Amino acid sequence: MEEPIARDENEMDAVATAPARHGISLAWRAMRHRNFRLFFGGQSISLIGTWMTRIATAWLVYRLTGSAWLLGIVGFAGQIPTFLLAPFAGVWVDRLNRRQVLVVTQSLAMVQSLALAALTLSHRIHIAEILWLSVFQGLINAFDMPGRQAFMVQMIEDRQDLGNAIALNSSMVNMARLVGPSLAGLVIAGFGEGYCFLIDGISYVAVIVSLLMMRLPKFIVKPTIVPLIGQLKEGWTYVSQFAPVRTILLLFAVVSLMGMPFTVLMPIFAVKVLHGGPHTLGFLMGAVGTGALVAAISLAMRKSVLGLGRVIAISAAIFGAALIAFGTSRMLWLSLLLMLITGYGMMMGMAASNTIIQTIVPEDKRGRVMSYYTMAFVGMAPFGSLLAGGLAHLVGAPVTLMVTGAFCIAGAGWFATQLPNIRLHIRPIYRDMGILPPELVAAMDDGSGD
Repeated sequence: MEEPIARDENEMDAVATAPARHGISLAWRAMRHRNFRLFFGGQSISLIGTWMTRIATAWLVYRLTGSAWLLGIVGFAGQIPTFLLAPFAGVWVDRLNRRQVLVVTQSLAMVQSLALAALTLSHRIHIAEILWLSVFQGLINAFDMPGRQAFMVQMIEDRQDLGNAIALNSSMVNMARLVGPSLAGLVIAGFGEGYCFLIDGISYVAVIVSLLMMRLPKFIVKPTIVPLIGQLKEGWTYVSQFAPVRTILLLFAVVSLMGMPFTVLMPIFAVKVLHGGPHTLGFLMGAVGTGALVAAISLAMRKSVLGLGRVIAISAAIFGAALIAFGTSRMLWLSLLLMLITGYGMMMGMAASNTIIQTIVPEDKRGRVMSYYTMAFVGMAPFGSLLAGGLAHLVGAPVTLMVTGAFCIAGAGWFATQLPNIRLHIRPIYRDMGILPPELVAAMDDGSGD
């Protein structure tokens, strides 16, 4: 079992002032950690399959039903378990061996994808089976997502590389977002949705093997007399009362509720607005992945966490504006460009938020805090999927995106007003952790960094 990494202030100061490792570029410095390299390789393969399944599921539902409302219902079914269970899962993630949690969740996800493949390839798939298997995947994600986020710090021995690791992880996710949907469009057009599910099921082998190959320090479970409910309350108190985490998660919840479900409506835009087919859907989602990949790479090039608060506010505004503009577009080339900008704004905000939270959260609360991050990111999406599906049914998909984009812009404006208070709370933590060069401390005191 692995042991959480702990360092005293002197060690952190040494890390902060240590010179860059020879032969490791700034953008790829987290790759010097063997465990992270294994994780990166395994996940790169698996996530391509995951994105193929997401696109194939949306296309299958729309092909079987032709209903925008049912697209929203399936999205809701797949994400509501995460909203309901994530806080409890976070407590268990803080108590259990995180690698073992991930091996179990990835194995169950493989079973889910193979079940979808078997039903679809045998032509016995109906909307009811899709709904139940989506609920099963949501149950898995409730434990997998906070476990994955909390496990990140155990793969990175040097906390200075954590932000880079998060950015590289985002790059990996969005390279898969770029490749997966495009590949899914080709596979659906040539062979059908079932083969997308089959490829996804097989791809989980890569990430399971990578987890088992990691060499990690022995993990000793610290005994606690605090019951589960008590730990749950402790995590909620920290999240709700600590201004930086609370404010970031509130904005994230608004963006996830109003903006993120735009993907649920993409089959409608591909078919009815842009008059295309599965290839068009693949191109649209590939454009989102391209923009998100550009954002992740630019974040990987950053030397410091300074300025990420402003990045969050600006990114949410870009995301909302791009959604509004996409709702007005009727030309494929313009829609692709706007989806690229949408992906850029979405990923910049997501990765910047993750980096700040992972940097400042105490290790003993990491699982619980990341479970609330999961709630804000994934847990609000089911309600957004229902809202988007219902609005699209009533007023059409284009108007729906214009409305939801406006809410994202409003959220960005509110967050910008909270930045001074966020800086006030974060500066002492950055200083005490020793992750800032001495010459930047004075600049922080002058209010030039967050």
